[in-house]
Amino acid sequence: MLTSIIIPTYNALPLLRETIDSIRKHTKELYELIVVDNGSTDGTLDYLKQQQIITISLPVNTGFPAACNWGLRLSRGERLLILNNDVVVTAEWLSRLHRAYDRDASIGIVGPMTNYASGRQQIKTTGHYEEFAARLRAKQDGKWEKVNRIVGFCMLFSRTLILKIGMLDEQFSPGHFEDDDYCYRANRAGYRVVIAKDAFVYHHGSASFGSYAEDEIKQLLERNRQLFMNKWGIDPLKLSGEDIKEERHEHSGAS
Repeated sequence: MLTSIIIPTYNALPLLRETIDSIRKHTKELYELIVVDNGSTDGTLDYLKQQQIITISLPVNTGFPAACNWGLRLSRGERLLILNNDVVVTAEWLSRLHRAYDRDASIGIVGPMTNYASGRQQIKTTGHYEEFAARLRAKQDGKWEKVNRIVGFCMLFSRTLILKIGMLDEQFSPGHFEDDDYCYRANRAGYRVVIAKDAFVYHHGSASFGSYAEDEIKQLLERNRQLFMNKWGIDPLKLSGEDIKEERHEHSGAS
C-alpha cells in the first residue's frame, strides 16, 4: 500500500532537509514524497531537484491549506499524510499510524503524539527525542485515543475520506483551524479521529508563522476562528476542549 507524504514548505530549507532525512531514515513502508514549495527564495527548489523529489513549485505563497490541496491532487497513494516541514519523524512512526488507522473501519484520521502542539497530542518529553520515542513505543504500544480533532502538522487519512468529505477548506489560508474543520467534517461524515499514543513525531514549531508579529497571529487566529463559527455555528476551541486563550501551534509548513 502506497502512502503519499505531502509537505508544504516556505523558506525553511534547513528544517525541510532534516524532515526529509528523518523520513528516509525511519520509513520502511512504501511511500512517495511530494513537496509543495510556496515560492521559497532560500534555495529550496535547487535542493529538491538534487534530491529527485516530486515537487510542485508555486510562484507565490498560497498558504498551508492550498499547498496541501495541490499535493493531494498530485498524489497517487491509497493513504495520504500531510506533514509539516519542521518535524523529525522517529522509528516506526508511519507503521504505528497505519496500525491505529486499521484498528477500526470507522477511523478516518490519525495523528501522533508530539512535543509541540495544542490539544491532547502534546506530551512532555525528557531526554533526546529518539530515546523518548523508544520509551513511548514500549509504554503505549498499541494504544490509541479518540478525540474531536488532531493538529495538521502530521495527519494521516485515506483517499476514501477525500472522496467523502473533500479536501482542505482554503478559506482558512494562510492557516489555522483548517485542521479543526477537516476533523469536524470527518466526524460529521461518521468517521472517528484518533491519536496513536505509541507514535511520536518531534515538532520544532513556528518555523514560518514565527515571522509573523504577535498581533498578526492574534488577528489571524480570531479571523479563522470566526470563519469556523460562521460555517458550523460552533466555537472550535470549545469543541476541542481547549481554553480559548490557549496558544495554538497548528503548523508552520507553508505560510
